[in-house]
Amino acid sequence: MNSQMTPGLAPARLSNDELDANFADLHAPLDPHEAAVAADRCYFCHDAPCMTACPTDIDIPLFIRQIATGTPDAAAKTILEQNILGGMCARVCPTEDLCEQVCVREVSEGKPVEIGRLQRYATDSLMAKDIHPFERADTTGKTIAVVGAGPAGLSCAHRLAMLGHDVTLYDARSKAGGLNEFGIAAYKSTDDFAAKEVNWLLSIGGITLVTDAALGDGITLDALAGDNDAVFLAVGLGGVNALGVEGDALAAVSDAVDFIETLRQTSDLATLPIGRNVVVIGGGMTAVDAAVQSSLLGAQNVTIAYRRGRDAMGASRYEQDLAASHGVKLLFNVQPAKVGGTDTATDITLEYTAETDGKLVGTGEMVTIPADQVFCAIGQTLTMDGGLAIAGRKIEVSDTGRTSRDGVWAGGDCASGGDDLTVTAVAEGRDAAMDIHATLMGGA
Repeated sequence: MNSQMTPGLAPARLSNDELDANFADLHAPLDPHEAAVAADRCYFCHDAPCMTACPTDIDIPLFIRQIATGTPDAAAKTILEQNILGGMCARVCPTEDLCEQVCVREVSEGKPVEIGRLQRYATDSLMAKDIHPFERADTTGKTIAVVGAGPAGLSCAHRLAMLGHDVTLYDARSKAGGLNEFGIAAYKSTDDFAAKEVNWLLSIGGITLVTDAALGDGITLDALAGDNDAVFLAVGLGGVNALGVEGDALAAVSDAVDFIETLRQTSDLATLPIGRNVVVIGGGMTAVDAAVQSSLLGAQNVTIAYRRGRDAMGASRYEQDLAASHGVKLLFNVQPAKVGGTDTATDITLEYTAETDGKLVGTGEMVTIPADQVFCAIGQTLTMDGGLAIAGRKIEVSDTGRTSRDGVWAGGDCASGGDDLTVTAVAEGRDAAMDIHATLMGGA
């Protein structure tokens, strides 16, 4: 978007030094002494609740003990055996709602063991040495197509390659990574970590990456199924739900997903135009990421407008508090009614909501606030049409990712049953790979 053609938006609201500081690592990495102290707080519980809370079933007490005994590389292998994207998950996983929430230290003292930062310490230590801890098995002669090089696709491709299968990994974009590369706040994944992790993962061998190859545009599910022994779909949710109110086509009304992607891929944050008064519609992680980054770019007033109450927000309370700490105002029980303006947005009218008989309804009471930039973060939709059974708005799958079509599996955001977390997508890709392997090798 050209800020010169869109009144209210301007680049370089902050200096480069201010932007560098604002977009620095959200949580600084632990140094060896800090890691040793943090690891010493772990009780190494038997039947540890943190393990049960981890979607990828990492043996958390074991890897923390390995850090405590001065063997972070061994700790990394313990992590990566279950979660090959353990480095990124250590940065973006909502540990406050998963492993750290149930930590015995959290329950008794209100301060959990810093599992996420310890996981990052271990995985970063190993990756810095350019070590890949797993070896590829002898080739099986089986070929698998994996469509989508996001967390689920990468996880599935790596496990299949490690088991000796030949994998072709397709992605619609010009580079791999999916959500990790394009959809996560820049301050959560700095120093081009997502791309580095992908390159490290691919070093297992046996994976051919094909970019700029979208399903339905040059490749088809029928062709992939006919040319390969199995197909794994990890295509994500490509469509973005429309705001659906008067004024939603005005300039400076856009998708939060596109805004985050543009921000993640730009080499100079000072070139990004941002409004003075930014309103983000939605209540999930995308809404929080868009709002916080708007503030970090120099927006003076940033508001998240969510149609339900605080407890119903998809974003965790930690993320809500993070937004508030950056000056973001959270408005609850409001839904967009109209975006005001002639050519570009100038304000937004919100209608207060209430629940009646379990249904959300508008009350008729309105409030109008300034808005020269509006970001929509109200969910995404599946855009793939491959003749597969659909559950709700996603591909229907079994516990191991099997779809309604023989030889085709699916996982990640495009598949039913997940909770739209990177760590869950990794688990789904891994588990589907194991089921594919067992199927192709006759149950071996």
